[in-house]
Amino acid sequence: MASSSQALYAPLRTLIPPSQLPSRSPSPLIPVTNRPFSLSSAKPITSISTIGATHCPKRFSHLKAKSSISANMATEKKVQVFDSEEALSVSLAKYTADLSEKFVKQKGSFTVVVSGGSLIKSLRKLVEAPYIDSIDWSKWHMFWVDERVVPKDHPDSNYLLAFDGFLSKVPIPPGNVYAINDALSAEAAAEDYETCIKHLVHNGIITTSESTQFPKFDLMLLGMGPDGHVASLFPGHYLLQEKNKWVTFIKESPKPPPERITFTFPVINASANIALVVAGAGKAHPVHVSLGSGEDSEVLPVQMVAPEGELTWFLDKDAASKL
Repeated sequence: MASSSQALYAPLRTLIPPSQLPSRSPSPLIPVTNRPFSLSSAKPITSISTIGATHCPKRFSHLKAKSSISANMATEKKVQVFDSEEALSVSLAKYTADLSEKFVKQKGSFTVVVSGGSLIKSLRKLVEAPYIDSIDWSKWHMFWVDERVVPKDHPDSNYLLAFDGFLSKVPIPPGNVYAINDALSAEAAAEDYETCIKHLVHNGIITTSESTQFPKFDLMLLGMGPDGHVASLFPGHYLLQEKNKWVTFIKESPKPPPERITFTFPVINASANIALVVAGAGKAHPVHVSLGSGEDSEVLPVQMVAPEGELTWFLDKDAASKL
């Protein structure tokens, strides 16, 4: 008899709309882009108070995490501020496409993790020329950093959001899109998703961190909430301190729906690249706390994002308005 974990990573042969998916059929991965974008060549500038009038972003290198954060979080940040969310999306598409090309050339695959919220909207330029035709979508493997434990056709589903805004528009093999098994409880779905990832590590699709042995995804595309939460890791919650599990669950999310699964910080921070994509004035405070001189009564979850690889912030001018 096939186990639920086998069902999770069994590939779908066609990209089926969420409404037609069997309740126990997890969807596989998503491929994307192929042209590397070098941020390291940008000259660091010391002021972030002035926003340029063109689509060219301001770039800020060598910004350090606050001293109140533990030493392993004192990661170098690269920050780009754009005049508009549209300009942000243009740059994010090139950044993602360039990393796709880089990793496909290096190892023959590209593992991408996405979040929900406005992040999928910010990926919209990838489904347009030149990327829709130039990216090697067949090499993409797509995952979710967190997911609501609801059916795939439910309005709260991050899978549905990604399907409508992205997956249905690109030729990523359905077997490469890894959705949770929504027929399971939150706890069982988290265990099942972790088993799926371990299977892909065993098969060499996902690499691991040499220092921590946690799965090392090529690119993690993260959004951030107005309270500074990332994934389903909320301020003050005990899951912020989880050190061993790859995927865990929450049944009392302060933001509905209450039941979710989420990657833990050891997995998030094992990433080769993380893009924090933040737009809107409603998120200016946690941006100020993380990158400027702002303070908060406790360390915000977003401040705990400190990958082994590179961390790049993509901000529109409203999100950066307090810097």
